[in-house]
Amino acid sequence: MDVKHRLCIFISLYLRFWSFFVYRVLIRPHPAIWRLVHGLAVIYLVALTFLLFQKRDHAQQFMKYLHPDLGIELPERSYGADCRIYVPENPTNRFKNVYDTLFDEFVLAHILGWWGKAIMIRNQPLLWVLSIGFELMELTFRHMLPNFNECWWDSIVLDILICNWFGIWAGMRTVRYFDGKTYEWVGISRQPNILSKFKRTLGQFTPARWDKDEWHPLLGPLRFIQVLSLCIVFLTVELNTFFLKFCLWIPPRNPIIIYRLILWWLIAIPTIREYNSYLQDRKPVKKVGAFCWLSLAICIVELLICIKFGHGLFPNSMPKWLVIFWTSVGIGLVIFLATWSWQLHRSMRRKCQ
Repeated sequence: MDVKHRLCIFISLYLRFWSFFVYRVLIRPHPAIWRLVHGLAVIYLVALTFLLFQKRDHAQQFMKYLHPDLGIELPERSYGADCRIYVPENPTNRFKNVYDTLFDEFVLAHILGWWGKAIMIRNQPLLWVLSIGFELMELTFRHMLPNFNECWWDSIVLDILICNWFGIWAGMRTVRYFDGKTYEWVGISRQPNILSKFKRTLGQFTPARWDKDEWHPLLGPLRFIQVLSLCIVFLTVELNTFFLKFCLWIPPRNPIIIYRLILWWLIAIPTIREYNSYLQDRKPVKKVGAFCWLSLAICIVELLICIKFGHGLFPNSMPKWLVIFWTSVGIGLVIFLATWSWQLHRSMRRKCQ
């Protein structure tokens, strides 16, 4: 028996052992499913930690053990090489640039991704902050990754106004559907006919109840920082996808990219639920759930891998205007929070008097 088979057996036994632990935040389709997700997240964190302590060349070649097509340097695709909407010299299709971008295979993934985010976050203004924020991240790091070099109509029209909007709209429609639904759970054995039993079986994969996630970022300076931290972690996880792909030579169509995104989506579902429950909890002493800490640890280790393996791969420095822009944003944010806190403190003192 080779090392790969032994490792698979060990992971299977570990996940089976982990499924016996109690997890009560999410109970559908079964609490054991979310315990398995937690176990997979721990395994992923351990694998990332192992990868972090390797050299970049060794890590790139190590990826061959995960998929035979990896370990080969691949050119990055640039979406902004030709930003013309109308291409007169092309006889077959004079809107070839728009056509190729619109019918790219990642457009559907883009829409599904924002649909999933809308179901998790359930707050439309916050979703639009994340949507515009990621486009700003692409603009910020386009000097490092050719994949972020997009045309203006691709970034503004196709991404924000079409794909992101449709994904957010569909996700919020799904949220409103489950929010207004009446939940009456009766056992499968007590259903009167086969059709009812089948519907009840499918209903096992829907939420037992639908809780409203109230974020209220303007409730106070502390809540604003807490919600802003969530946005920063969200954007960091998304950026890690592209930087890991670039540093480890993983092509966009490789299934490892899809597996990672699915795993992150499964991890993010209980993480968002735990974090929102933490924010809404009015107890004087409260703590963040295990999924939140695990997600943060995975995000940080992924970021450290990108920083370590990216050393020397990005010769172009950040444009000066971007440095000035983000410095101004940071200073403005600090002034805004300081002024807000001072006004709240002054109003509290007036009430006490």
